[in-house]
Amino acid sequence: MDSYGRMEFLQALVEGCVLPTALQGLEQVWQLLLVCLLSRVICRLGVSCHVKHLSSLAGGLYVLYVFFEMHTMWVIILSLLCYLILLLSINSSSRGVFLSLVILIYMLMGELHMIDAATWHKMRGSQMVVAMKAISLAFDLDRGAVSSFPTPLEFMGYLFFAGTVIFGPWISFARYIDAINGRKMSTAWLGKISQSFLSGQICLVISTCIAPYLFPYFIPIYGDGHPRRWLHAYENALSFHFSNYFVSYLSETTTVMAGAGFSEHKDHLKWDITVAKPMNVELPRSMVEVVTSWNLPMSKWLNAYVFKSALKLGTFPAILVTYTASALLHGLSFHLGAVLLSLGFITYVEHVLRKRLAAIFSACILSKRCPSDCHHQNKKTVWVYVVNLFFSALSIFHLTYLGSLFDSEMDEMHDEEGYMASHTIQKWSELNWASHWVMLGCFVFYWLI
Repeated sequence: MDSYGRMEFLQALVEGCVLPTALQGLEQVWQLLLVCLLSRVICRLGVSCHVKHLSSLAGGLYVLYVFFEMHTMWVIILSLLCYLILLLSINSSSRGVFLSLVILIYMLMGELHMIDAATWHKMRGSQMVVAMKAISLAFDLDRGAVSSFPTPLEFMGYLFFAGTVIFGPWISFARYIDAINGRKMSTAWLGKISQSFLSGQICLVISTCIAPYLFPYFIPIYGDGHPRRWLHAYENALSFHFSNYFVSYLSETTTVMAGAGFSEHKDHLKWDITVAKPMNVELPRSMVEVVTSWNLPMSKWLNAYVFKSALKLGTFPAILVTYTASALLHGLSFHLGAVLLSLGFITYVEHVLRKRLAAIFSACILSKRCPSDCHHQNKKTVWVYVVNLFFSALSIFHLTYLGSLFDSEMDEMHDEEGYMASHTIQKWSELNWASHWVMLGCFVFYWLI
């Protein structure tokens, strides 16, 4: 490929990658989109709530079968187990904790014993969404946020809601009930669908056809050695990031098409669901901003049902519990666990360091942007911008290091069994464990001041 001229390369890229990738993306999801639209139409017909819940359940089961065929039974077993546990603990005030433990045991057994790793990994996303919905409903019942115990049809309709059961995102039981009530189809609704779907296709093309060739062809930087390793790591990270944005925008598309993903302000309805904020990840203020912007609904779920529940243990233990829960939900994958736990330490160290520096210098250099009426004396001085820019660059450095694990050359192995520990150690060793050393240095600096 190096012998190609620039124009020949671009032409081959468009014909051999961009167009086939976009068409393949549409081919894989057109049935899901059609079922979501059909579910939306049924909810607008004025039929009874039982019919709406039944159509949601039937649509979800159909799209699960389209994607996973007979392996759909494992998702069904999980949902039936969740409802059984809720019934058995109907008079308990700790249903959320109890159901979480049962789901964790089921996930671990499925990962280790019940089914082959390749199939289980393919279903991981749907299993995770179903588990998150069931756990959130259990905690909401404990806290009184959901007043009445759901019927089997309501529960199954919620868990198998076609708009979220394949690609997510998590939505609360209350949002599901709002969705089946059937809001009016409007130009704003259609516009949000079109915008999210087009954005997803663009992200898919960037992930597959542009990011892997970023420095050799689009931004030519030559040479070998250590700098080249970091450039290749950035390519891997960028490709992985945009594959996540593709799924995020696709999940927005299916959720809105099925009738969820809106907010109401007085009498005004806005189709404004946002699953990811790519700019906050690629040009971040902090790693704290990255982890919340990566998947907003999951971040909200982890904060509401894991972090706040574990906060009585202390802030740092609660952070570790939250990232551990996220890692377990994503499955027994060494590289994902290593990344998520590393993120837990990195975000904590960054948060406490910037909080300490902000207090010492009375400056707006916290991990999160200060409100306009904050008490800091230094808000928009040059050195404040320089400090925030330094931490932004540090965040990109951490993201490159962590994203180096998601090597496109290892996709086949990942599909079958996930990245092994040896791959993780090798990749980070090639980069001299730089991010971990920087994190340790930041913590020592924080401790000294």
